[in-house]
Amino acid sequence: MKARTAFLVLLTAGVVGTAAWLVFFSPVLGVRSIEIVGNLTVPSERIKQQAAVADLHPLATVDLAGVQNRVLGIRQLADAKVDRVWPGTLKIQVVEREPIAALQVGGKVAIIDKQAVVIELKDTLPPLLPVLKVDRPAANDPVTMAALQVIQAVPGTVSAKVREVRATSAEAVSLELSDGRTIVWGGPDRPQEKARILTELLRRKAAVYDVSSPDVVTLR
Repeated sequence: MKARTAFLVLLTAGVVGTAAWLVFFSPVLGVRSIEIVGNLTVPSERIKQQAAVADLHPLATVDLAGVQNRVLGIRQLADAKVDRVWPGTLKIQVVEREPIAALQVGGKVAIIDKQAVVIELKDTLPPLLPVLKVDRPAANDPVTMAALQVIQAVPGTVSAKVREVRATSAEAVSLELSDGRTIVWGGPDRPQEKARILTELLRRKAAVYDVSSPDVVTLR
């Protein structure tokens, strides 16, 4: 009886040991493919290279947080989630940064997202992005962040016409349209009210539309 028990213990230990070897050390359950999801402009191959996971590396021992941190080293990406998909796939789901404005810096044009992160540098201004003009453009600058909030609040029917966004303070943001008209938006407060009122006002002919105080709007 004792011999049988000992045999079963050894057999169980052998099975467990083999299973552990297969999962944690063997290439049998290694990474055979990397699936990239959510990318539109960043090539999948670039993300795979940045992930730096060797072929057939045991899937169970892949450092998911490490892969995420490496992938987020690509400045065009705002977020990344890494998961194991058994038996041999590493899935990387990414969220790309969305460009919303351009900054002229020296002889280059910096394309930035809503958090004032520089996505890329270009030689010329993109045709559909407004130029942001503030004194000290930075992610920790209240004036910059107020202007970016205003850009996001502008109604879709108007945003494509915005050529330039100026801000002298966080409460003094104005927009210049491609047809020469000016919108005085003020601060980023009450964005929905301002957007609704502006949509109505733009149907009337004027040079300046002031919605900085939605309770008392003016046309000039």
